[in-house]
Amino acid sequence: MELYPVFLNLENKKCLVVGGGSVAERKISALLQCGCEITVVSPSLTPALQKMVEHGDISYRKGVYQEKDLDGVYLVISATDDAQLNSLVAGDCNRRNIMVNVVDDPDHCSFFVPSVVQRGALKIAISTGGKSPKLAKIIREELEKEFGLQFEEFVEFIGKMRERIIAEVDDPQLRNQILKGLVDHHTLDLIKQGDLQQAKERVKYAYHRSRG
Repeated sequence: MELYPVFLNLENKKCLVVGGGSVAERKISALLQCGCEITVVSPSLTPALQKMVEHGDISYRKGVYQEKDLDGVYLVISATDDAQLNSLVAGDCNRRNIMVNVVDDPDHCSFFVPSVVQRGALKIAISTGGKSPKLAKIIREELEKEFGLQFEEFVEFIGKMRERIIAEVDDPQLRNQILKGLVDHHTLDLIKQGDLQQAKERVKYAYHRSRG
């Protein structure tokens, strides 16, 4: 089976997490960054999840999972230590064509959560298709060293340059040519070396040179 890599827009989407332990807590913390509406179903919650409920960050139904919990749901994560319950959740989701991830059980997943390096808007996702989460973690740690925190600032800068070019260049062909020429391997090397200002100047020069 070949996996299709994709980044999902979960803003304002309803997501369900089954389970209220430490694993569910990690998954929910990541989901919260995506602006989705999260409901948790579990007999109990960790103290951190309880605080999220009290602050209104997530909704909570105390009790055991029921299929009706899936009504209107876009995506599900099952993070319990009950294999039978996880299998039930996965089966219900599959029948309803709802995306589901069962933690540490790739056979019951319709999608996998990758190991991620995040630098602001820049995200680098690594997946082994559930075959070796440890390997994905090691690769992520290597990439975190290679792509340091300075990349967050540079991505914001290049995004603003792109907006400027779209606003200032009317010719679609010229605009596309300019956008493609803004960054090259030398610019990337400068960022990795921490020479962020020089990298920015190189981008500006590339823009002005292309305009003649």
